[in-house]
Amino acid sequence: MTTSGRVAIITGASSGIGKRTALLLLAEGYAVALAGRRLDRLHQTAAESGPPLGPREAPAAEPGAGERALVVQTDVTDPAAVDALFDRTIEAFGRLDLLFNNAGRGAPRANFDEITYEDWKSVVDVNLTGVFLCSQRAFRIMKNQTPQGGRIINNGSISAHTPRPNSAPYTSTKHAITGLTKSTSLDGRAYNICCGQIDIGNAATEMTERMRSGIQQANGTTMVEPNMDSDGVAQTILYMDSLPLDTNVLTLTVMANQMPYVGRG
Repeated sequence: MTTSGRVAIITGASSGIGKRTALLLLAEGYAVALAGRRLDRLHQTAAESGPPLGPREAPAAEPGAGERALVVQTDVTDPAAVDALFDRTIEAFGRLDLLFNNAGRGAPRANFDEITYEDWKSVVDVNLTGVFLCSQRAFRIMKNQTPQGGRIINNGSISAHTPRPNSAPYTSTKHAITGLTKSTSLDGRAYNICCGQIDIGNAATEMTERMRSGIQQANGTTMVEPNMDSDGVAQTILYMDSLPLDTNVLTLTVMANQMPYVGRG
Protein backbone atom coordinates (compact mmCIF):
# COMPACT_ATOMS: atom_id res chain seq x y z
CA MET A 1 0.00 0.00 0.00
CA THR A 2 1.53 3.33 -1.03
CA THR A 3 2.07 5.92 1.70
CA SER A 4 3.25 8.85 -0.42
CA GLY A 5 0.91 11.82 -0.16
CA ARG A 6 -0.65 10.70 3.12
CA VAL A 7 -1.11 13.11 6.03
CA ALA A 8 0.03 12.46 9.60
CA ILE A 9 0.08 14.26 12.93
CA ILE A 10 2.81 13.32 15.39
CA THR A 11 2.73 14.64 18.94
CA GLY A 12 5.99 14.89 20.81
CA ALA A 13 7.76 15.37 17.47
CA SER A 14 10.58 17.52 18.81
CA SER A 15 12.82 14.68 20.00
CA GLY A 16 13.27 10.95 20.44
CA ILE A 17 10.84 8.52 18.86
CA GLY A 18 8.53 11.28 17.65
CA LYS A 19 11.32 13.04 15.81
CA ARG A 20 12.70 9.87 14.23
CA THR A 21 9.22 8.83 13.11
CA ALA A 22 8.51 12.28 11.66
CA LEU A 23 11.73 12.26 9.65
CA LEU A 24 11.03 8.78 8.30
CA LEU A 25 7.46 9.60 7.30
CA LEU A 26 8.57 12.79 5.58
CA ALA A 27 11.21 10.84 3.69
CA GLU A 28 8.47 8.39 2.63
CA GLY A 29 6.37 11.19 1.15
CA TYR A 30 3.95 11.95 3.97
CA ALA A 31 2.83 15.44 4.87
CA VAL A 32 3.44 15.68 8.61
CA ALA A 33 2.22 18.08 11.28
CA LEU A 34 4.94 18.27 13.93
CA ALA A 35 3.38 18.95 17.33
CA GLY A 36 5.14 19.64 20.60
CA ARG A 37 5.81 22.26 23.24
CA ARG A 38 9.39 23.16 22.27
CA LEU A 39 9.06 25.32 19.19
CA ASP A 40 12.79 25.57 18.52
CA ARG A 41 13.17 21.79 18.58
CA LEU A 42 10.20 21.38 16.22
CA HIS A 43 11.85 23.75 13.78
CA GLN A 44 15.02 21.69 14.03
CA THR A 45 13.09 18.53 13.15
CA ALA A 46 11.52 20.29 10.17
CA ALA A 47 14.89 21.60 9.01
CA GLU A 48 16.45 18.14 9.20
CA SER A 49 13.75 16.70 6.96
CA GLY A 50 15.36 18.23 3.86
CA PRO A 51 13.52 19.18 0.67
CA PRO A 52 10.10 17.65 -0.01
CA LEU A 53 10.12 14.39 -1.93
CA GLY A 54 6.43 13.95 -2.75
CA PRO A 55 4.00 15.72 -5.05
CA ARG A 56 1.83 17.32 -2.38
CA GLU A 57 2.39 21.01 -1.84
CA ALA A 58 1.40 22.77 1.37
CA PRO A 59 2.22 26.23 2.71
CA ALA A 60 4.94 26.51 5.31
CA ALA A 61 3.30 27.46 8.60
CA GLU A 62 6.48 28.52 10.35
CA PRO A 63 9.88 29.80 9.16
CA GLY A 64 12.15 26.90 8.25
CA ALA A 65 9.32 24.39 7.81
CA GLY A 66 9.38 22.48 4.53
CA GLU A 67 6.39 22.22 2.26
CA ARG A 68 5.30 18.92 3.81
CA ALA A 69 6.38 19.69 7.40
CA LEU A 70 3.91 21.80 9.37
CA VAL A 71 5.23 23.07 12.72
CA VAL A 72 2.54 23.61 15.34
CA GLN A 73 3.47 24.40 18.93
CA THR A 74 1.02 22.34 20.98
CA ASP A 75 0.28 21.50 24.60
CA VAL A 76 -1.77 18.31 24.35
CA THR A 77 -3.33 18.94 27.77
CA ASP A 78 -5.00 22.12 26.45
CA PRO A 79 -8.19 21.43 24.44
CA ALA A 80 -7.91 24.75 22.60
CA ALA A 81 -4.33 23.99 21.56
CA VAL A 82 -5.36 20.54 20.36
CA ASP A 83 -8.17 22.04 18.30
CA ALA A 84 -5.73 24.51 16.76
CA LEU A 85 -3.34 21.68 15.83
CA PHE A 86 -6.01 19.73 13.97
CA ASP A 87 -7.54 22.82 12.39
CA ARG A 88 -4.19 23.92 11.00
CA THR A 89 -3.42 20.44 9.72
CA ILE A 90 -6.69 20.23 7.79
CA GLU A 91 -6.25 23.78 6.49
CA ALA A 92 -2.77 22.92 5.19
CA PHE A 93 -3.26 19.36 3.92
CA GLY A 94 -6.99 18.76 3.56
CA ARG A 95 -7.35 15.46 5.44
CA LEU A 96 -5.80 13.23 8.12
CA ASP A 97 -4.66 9.64 7.57
CA LEU A 98 -2.55 8.97 10.68
CA LEU A 99 -2.33 10.24 14.25
CA PHE A 100 0.64 9.03 16.28
CA ASN A 101 -0.05 9.85 19.93
CA ASN A 102 3.55 9.96 21.07
CA ALA A 103 3.72 12.85 23.56
CA GLY A 104 4.32 11.63 27.09
CA ARG A 105 6.16 12.24 30.30
CA GLY A 106 7.21 10.51 33.48
CA ALA A 107 7.41 11.60 37.09
CA PRO A 108 10.32 11.54 39.53
CA ARG A 109 10.68 8.01 40.87
CA ALA A 110 9.22 7.81 44.35
CA ASN A 111 7.88 5.28 46.80
CA PHE A 112 4.13 4.90 46.38
CA ASP A 113 3.31 6.72 49.61
CA GLU A 114 5.52 9.67 48.62
CA ILE A 115 4.05 10.46 45.19
CA THR A 116 2.70 14.00 45.13
CA TYR A 117 -0.67 14.93 43.72
CA GLU A 118 1.04 17.40 41.38
CA ASP A 119 3.29 14.71 39.91
CA TRP A 120 0.38 12.30 39.56
CA LYS A 121 -1.82 14.86 37.82
CA SER A 122 0.88 16.11 35.44
CA VAL A 123 1.53 12.58 34.15
CA VAL A 124 -2.17 11.73 33.81
CA ASP A 125 -2.87 15.02 32.01
CA VAL A 126 -0.23 14.39 29.33
CA ASN A 127 -0.17 10.61 29.00
CA LEU A 128 -3.89 9.91 29.19
CA THR A 129 -6.00 13.05 28.83
CA GLY A 130 -3.79 14.39 26.05
CA VAL A 131 -4.13 11.15 24.11
CA PHE A 132 -7.91 11.24 24.57
CA LEU A 133 -8.19 14.84 23.36
CA CYS A 134 -6.08 14.20 20.25
CA SER A 135 -7.76 10.88 19.46
CA GLN A 136 -11.23 12.33 19.80
CA ARG A 137 -10.47 15.16 17.39
CA ALA A 138 -8.79 12.78 14.93
CA PHE A 139 -11.77 10.44 15.17
CA ARG A 140 -14.17 13.23 14.20
CA ILE A 141 -12.08 14.18 11.18
CA MET A 142 -11.56 10.59 10.00
CA LYS A 143 -15.26 9.81 10.45
CA ASN A 144 -16.39 12.70 8.27
CA GLN A 145 -13.72 12.92 5.58
CA THR A 146 -13.80 11.35 2.11
CA PRO A 147 -12.51 8.70 1.72
CA GLN A 148 -13.62 7.88 5.23
CA GLY A 149 -11.29 6.47 7.87
CA GLY A 150 -7.74 6.57 9.07
CA ARG A 151 -5.39 5.16 11.69
CA ILE A 152 -4.58 6.16 15.26
CA ILE A 153 -1.46 4.70 16.89
CA ASN A 154 -0.93 5.17 20.63
CA ASN A 155 2.49 5.00 22.22
CA GLY A 156 1.98 2.58 25.07
CA SER A 157 5.06 1.09 26.70
CA ILE A 158 6.08 -2.25 28.08
CA SER A 159 5.00 -0.52 31.30
CA ALA A 160 1.47 -1.16 30.01
CA HIS A 161 2.17 -4.79 30.95
CA THR A 162 4.92 -4.81 33.58
CA PRO A 163 5.78 -1.91 35.90
CA ARG A 164 9.16 -0.72 37.02
CA PRO A 165 9.67 0.00 40.72
CA ASN A 166 8.42 3.37 41.99
CA SER A 167 6.60 4.31 38.77
CA ALA A 168 2.89 4.26 39.67
CA PRO A 169 1.85 7.42 37.75
CA TYR A 170 3.54 6.42 34.49
CA THR A 171 2.58 2.75 34.71
CA SER A 172 -1.05 3.57 35.53
CA THR A 173 -1.41 5.82 32.50
CA LYS A 174 0.12 3.25 30.18
CA HIS A 175 -2.26 0.58 31.42
CA ALA A 176 -5.08 3.06 30.80
CA ILE A 177 -3.85 3.63 27.23
CA THR A 178 -4.54 -0.03 26.53
CA GLY A 179 -8.18 0.45 27.50
CA LEU A 180 -8.44 3.65 25.50
CA THR A 181 -6.88 1.93 22.47
CA LYS A 182 -9.36 -0.93 22.59
CA SER A 183 -12.33 1.40 23.06
CA THR A 184 -11.22 3.63 20.19
CA SER A 185 -10.68 0.59 17.98
CA LEU A 186 -14.13 -0.79 18.79
CA ASP A 187 -15.95 2.52 18.30
CA GLY A 188 -14.04 3.21 15.10
CA ARG A 189 -15.06 0.01 13.30
CA ALA A 190 -18.17 1.56 11.76
CA TYR A 191 -16.14 4.40 10.26
CA ASN A 192 -13.09 2.57 8.88
CA ILE A 193 -10.93 3.93 11.72
CA CYS A 194 -8.19 1.63 13.04
CA CYS A 195 -6.58 2.17 16.42
CA GLY A 196 -3.54 0.27 17.65
CA GLN A 197 -0.94 0.47 20.39
CA ILE A 198 2.81 0.15 20.09
CA ASP A 199 4.55 -0.90 23.31
CA ILE A 200 8.19 0.16 23.24
CA GLY A 201 11.00 -1.12 25.42
CA ASN A 202 14.32 0.67 25.82
CA ALA A 203 14.56 2.71 22.65
CA ALA A 204 17.61 4.98 22.79
CA THR A 205 16.20 8.45 23.47
CA GLU A 206 16.72 11.29 25.92
CA MET A 207 14.20 9.62 28.23
CA THR A 208 16.26 6.43 28.46
CA GLU A 209 19.62 8.17 28.80
CA ARG A 210 19.71 7.39 32.52
CA MET A 211 19.81 3.68 31.75
CA ARG A 212 23.39 4.09 30.59
CA SER A 213 24.45 4.42 34.23
CA GLY A 214 22.02 1.82 35.56
CA ILE A 215 18.39 1.63 36.60
CA GLN A 216 16.69 0.03 39.58
CA GLN A 217 15.37 -3.51 39.13
CA ALA A 218 12.47 -5.20 40.88
CA ASN A 219 14.84 -7.10 43.19
CA GLY A 220 16.40 -3.87 44.43
CA THR A 221 19.62 -4.09 42.43
CA THR A 222 20.76 -1.57 39.85
CA MET A 223 21.88 -2.60 36.39
CA VAL A 224 22.67 -1.07 33.02
CA GLU A 225 20.01 -2.14 30.52
CA PRO A 226 20.64 -2.62 26.79
CA ASN A 227 18.74 -0.39 24.42
CA MET A 228 17.93 -0.27 20.71
CA ASP A 229 18.10 2.34 17.96
CA SER A 230 14.91 4.39 17.88
CA ASP A 231 14.88 4.19 14.08
CA GLY A 232 13.61 0.63 14.52
CA VAL A 233 10.55 2.03 16.27
CA ALA A 234 9.97 4.53 13.46
CA GLN A 235 10.11 1.69 10.94
CA THR A 236 7.51 -0.17 12.98
CA ILE A 237 5.16 2.83 12.95
CA LEU A 238 5.56 3.03 9.18
CA TYR A 239 4.75 -0.67 8.88
CA MET A 240 1.60 -0.35 10.98
CA ASP A 241 0.34 2.53 8.87
CA SER A 242 1.28 0.88 5.56
CA LEU A 243 -1.41 -1.74 6.10
CA PRO A 244 -4.82 -1.30 4.45
CA LEU A 245 -7.63 -0.09 6.71
CA ASP A 246 -9.25 -3.53 6.74
CA THR A 247 -6.24 -4.61 8.82
CA ASN A 248 -5.42 -3.37 12.32
CA VAL A 249 -2.41 -4.10 14.51
CA LEU A 250 -4.17 -3.81 17.87
CA THR A 251 -1.04 -4.25 19.99
CA LEU A 252 2.59 -4.62 19.03
CA THR A 253 5.69 -4.85 21.23
CA VAL A 254 9.05 -3.67 19.91
CA MET A 255 11.94 -3.83 22.33
CA ALA A 256 15.66 -4.09 22.77
CA ASN A 257 16.37 -7.77 22.23
CA GLN A 258 18.63 -8.16 25.28
CA MET A 259 16.69 -6.05 27.77
CA PRO A 260 15.59 -7.88 30.96
CA TYR A 261 11.87 -8.05 30.20
CA VAL A 262 11.13 -11.58 29.02
CA GLY A 263 12.08 -14.38 31.39
CA ARG A 264 13.25 -14.45 34.99
CA GLY A 265 16.31 -12.68 36.32
